Amino acid sequence: MSDAAEPVIETTSHPQRLRYEITVDGEVAGFSQYADRRGVRTFVHTEIADRFEGMGLASRLIHDALEDVRTRGITIVAQCPFVRSYVERHPEVADLLAPEDGGAR
Repeated sequence: MSDAAEPVIETTSHPQRLRYEITVDGEVAGFSQYADRRGVRTFVHTEIADRFEGMGLASRLIHDALEDVRTRGITIVAQCPFVRSYVERHPEVADLLAPEDGGAR
């Protein structure tokens, strides 16, 4: 049994910087950048710092970001290859795709 505490992982929306950030014990571990236009959020880039790779942070970041998008009632364009791959692996979020990005509406 390990004495090490589980890290505190949080995803935060930073609309002023047009991105979501994920932190590990308060340190920014990665982000997903987006652009908004007419009720559509286009995810353009997702990045996790090298030292945090392999922890599943990118998937958690995109999961949390898409939950936020859903609560806002907007749609997405998955320009970022990681976001596109995430949506392909998680059909339960495909309804968030904007019509121009293959969404069925």
